[in-house]
Amino acid sequence: MYIKKILWAIAIIGLVAVAIFAYYVYGAMLAPNTSFNNKEAYIYIKTTDGYNDVRAQLKPLLKSIDKFDVLAKQKKYTSNIKPGKYVIKKDMNNNDIINSIRSNNIPVKVSFNNQNSLEKLAGRVANQFEVDSVSLYKVMTDTAFLKEHKFNTETALGMYLPNSYEIYWNTTAEDFRNRMLKEYKRFWNDKRVAKANKIGLSQNQVIALASIVYEESKEHTEQPRIAGVYMNRLRIGMPLQADPTLKFAAYKLPKYKNTVIKRVLNIHKEIVSPYNTYKNRGLPPGLIAMPDISAIDAVLNYETHNYLYFAADAKRNGFHKFAKTLAQHNVNARAYQRHLSLQGITK
Repeated sequence: MYIKKILWAIAIIGLVAVAIFAYYVYGAMLAPNTSFNNKEAYIYIKTTDGYNDVRAQLKPLLKSIDKFDVLAKQKKYTSNIKPGKYVIKKDMNNNDIINSIRSNNIPVKVSFNNQNSLEKLAGRVANQFEVDSVSLYKVMTDTAFLKEHKFNTETALGMYLPNSYEIYWNTTAEDFRNRMLKEYKRFWNDKRVAKANKIGLSQNQVIALASIVYEESKEHTEQPRIAGVYMNRLRIGMPLQADPTLKFAAYKLPKYKNTVIKRVLNIHKEIVSPYNTYKNRGLPPGLIAMPDISAIDAVLNYETHNYLYFAADAKRNGFHKFAKTLAQHNVNARAYQRHLSLQGITK
């Protein structure tokens, strides 16, 4: 009888122990442990982060960081941190959270356009994932890389096609640059390469001309016609006389630093620069800004016509008037100059 009581006592103690263990397992592993009201939250783990850094991000998101600590240590997450962007969904338990931040690195969307230098592009992109702008600029301007892939300091910006790309948040500077090269090569498919060859321009020259077209007009419907004007000028050996190239050349001079040129004047046409397309025939040595893909395709598919001139249309903002003769162009240009004067724009 005495032994029977002992056995019953042991059984009861065992059941209590099992219950306590089950409660511990439920609390540490299976019970929801999020404290935020949104459907999901995100944490960003740097390549250099340790567990304490991750813990600091998690603490305001969880009901009990202590219970999370216990399971993280048991599952050896504390010594196996993975960098990246991770999602934590509302009512996740600790086990699911650890599984998510250990193996579910999700991509971020990186977007850029309208940058006129690699330095500005690096700054724009660095705000969107882990890498810093200094590291990005360094790999973007690496001379060995540029030479290997037929770029130079004047044409390197043309490798970066404005768009939105999905990459991992912890992507390195080198991997980002290489991804952009891959996208560039994908863009220049056989069809586009054939079109460039047909019009007698290299890929770098197409993008250089596209940058001028884009700076002249953001209207997609007008870009092929503007490209046609410049192709006509190139064909007959006429200087491009593109005002955006004068602005680009001017902004490189200390005199025009931190200024905005709203009106191109004769003094700008005297600037000594390879980008002064009033003094120098042919295309400039590189692009003057990052063109949209529409402008690149506008050059490749330029409109065939007999126009040699165009001037901004005072009555249709963003559009232009085209002319076949200098006499007609002068009429159009004077009309726009009067419009600028009436607006008080003198420089």
